[in-house]
Amino acid sequence: VMGASQAMRTAWIEDILSLVPPIGFLIAARIRYRPPDEQYPYGYHRSINIAYFMSAMALLAMGVYLIIDAAIKLFEAKHPTIGTTEIYGHSIWLGWLMLLVLVWATVPAVFLGHSKISIAKRLHDKPLFADAEMNKADWMTGLAAAMGILGIGGGWWWADAVAAGVISLSVIKDGAANLRAVVGYLMDRAPKTVDHTQFLELPTKIAHTLQTLGWVEGAEVRLREQGHVLFCDVCIRVNDERKLPDRRDEIIRRVTSLDWRLHEVSVQFVK
Repeated sequence: VMGASQAMRTAWIEDILSLVPPIGFLIAARIRYRPPDEQYPYGYHRSINIAYFMSAMALLAMGVYLIIDAAIKLFEAKHPTIGTTEIYGHSIWLGWLMLLVLVWATVPAVFLGHSKISIAKRLHDKPLFADAEMNKADWMTGLAAAMGILGIGGGWWWADAVAAGVISLSVIKDGAANLRAVVGYLMDRAPKTVDHTQFLELPTKIAHTLQTLGWVEGAEVRLREQGHVLFCDVCIRVNDERKLPDRRDEIIRRVTSLDWRLHEVSVQFVK
């Protein structure tokens, strides 16, 4: 039912693009379980971030293409038409079928997006959270496309191209936001929550926990994120240098018990 509508074409492409993040997530979810080897001694956890990066780039590039395409159609003043179709001997305006398809494609995605968010938070999975946010915002795509179709039916030829431009802006916004976030993770920025709103309080929690040990004078903690998991570097100042190997093991046990995401803890004693 896409017909000659630019808005429907853009909405269709946006729906196809929405498959990229979950496909990348499923592929990376299998790769990340590979054990470390000589080439990748830290494992394959960052495959999640690479999939996230590729998804963001695909969204941003396609969003730019779509908005340029919509602008060209608008400046060329092309007047799209929506014809009729025969169903059981009755002539029906194709626009009504377009609207039904938009409802069918949009409403389930919104509810699916809300369901994914809680799972993404439990898994600390940022690509999955970004996918959920895109699903939640699908109602905007559907509404814009519907307005474009109704605009054509009302004789406003420009409504179709404008609706396509609005959808393209939504795609660009998603792509740019996700690209900015994933570049930070690839550069070992301090880890944030899955919604990117605030930094994790875990480093402060780890430092306070270690400072409760009587033989610890001070502790500094650094975290870096690799996919779902966190790598932790701990610098410890001690007032008693006896039994340091045993105390290192105790630090690792205490730190890893604080959060399931702590995959590897490196301890360095400093003066």
